[in-house]
Amino acid sequence: MLSKNEDNQEPIQLDLIKNTSSKVELRNKSPQPNSFKVSTSHILYFGDNLKVLQSMENCLIDLVYIDPPFNTGKTQSLNGLEYNDKFNNRKSFLEFIKLRLIEIKRILKPEGSLFLHIDQRQSHYCKIMLDEIFGEDNFMNEIIWSYDYGGRAKKYWSRKHDNIFWYANNPNNYTFNLQQSDRIPYMSPGLVGEKKAKLGKTPTDVWWHTIVPTNSSERTGYPTQKPLGIIDRIVKVHSNEGDLILDCFAGSGTIGESAARNNRNSIMVDINKSAIEIIERRMSYYTNLKVIVCPTD
Repeated sequence: MLSKNEDNQEPIQLDLIKNTSSKVELRNKSPQPNSFKVSTSHILYFGDNLKVLQSMENCLIDLVYIDPPFNTGKTQSLNGLEYNDKFNNRKSFLEFIKLRLIEIKRILKPEGSLFLHIDQRQSHYCKIMLDEIFGEDNFMNEIIWSYDYGGRAKKYWSRKHDNIFWYANNPNNYTFNLQQSDRIPYMSPGLVGEKKAKLGKTPTDVWWHTIVPTNSSERTGYPTQKPLGIIDRIVKVHSNEGDLILDCFAGSGTIGESAARNNRNSIMVDINKSAIEIIERRMSYYTNLKVIVCPTD
């Protein structure tokens, strides 16, 4: 697939994986009237993300963000939509993640970055595994996404944060456009003066941001949807316009929408039919999405 942008720049090649089967089904969903005009290309694979990753070329992707299962031992559900977040044991969970991280390391460009979104149940195990695959020196930040929403525990401190690990493929050469970041208020604006208080400050490695509220227009109905505010910050700072971003646990498709809104290209993968339907609907407001149904054999 070739996509020519509106400024007549060079077309972007998005036939990115080598497909060895003639049984692949293509479905294109046309944008709705008054769609958001974009000049980027987006592909959604419906199938096993490991097989998709294994079929990709080396050094292909500029930025990877993944929000895999957290191994909560539960079935995540919301409004009739659900997915299974149960593994036999921690070993099987970590092996599942490891196989995909090895492929992600291979397909990242030399200046590319990986963001792994997880929670406190498995974060320490994942950190050790990331050090082994990417190298300890390639660890850049552990971002704490803190949200103040929902009930309160009475027998321990309420768990209201997720962990996001950032690893650069090359710690001496990576994309980091801090000037593109949103700015946040000073906690004590009176101490910094009116001018600085009005401008705000750049975020630290602790990000305060609400989850997607149930009554928000952003809400898709997917059980573990992540907010655009979090994903937009990663996309804007850690990639450039025209770059290619991958999320192989696409879920509600927040990466795709953020990429479209910020003039990036995206590849998304999910094995859940409900997720595919949600992403198709969500992306139809922005661009013509190419959906590939992968063979199951």
